[in-house]
Amino acid sequence: MSSELAQKIREIREVETSGRGEFSQLVGIAKKTLEGIEQTGRVPKGDLLQAICQQWPKYTLWLMTGQTDETCGQVSPELERARRTLKKTGTDTD
Repeated sequence: MSSELAQKIREIREVETSGRGEFSQLVGIAKKTLEGIEQTGRVPKGDLLQAICQQWPKYTLWLMTGQTDETCGQVSPELERARRTLKKTGTDTD
């Protein structure tokens, strides 16, 4: 499970920030801590998960359960990336 959480954290970081430094700053952890989580699958502490969910609430359901619910605005980084791509190409229907 820890490696799954580590991968999810990495996916959020890649979509929402320019890199580990910015992400670490936004969630209040050391960059080395984030590197340890992402590279070794170290178990993230609850306060980190809480900080991520507070910073990017739209990923809370996905981060904790792997599910999404677009009717409630709960998406995955993959869905968010697709939305942004559609917006850039001007094919977004919203």
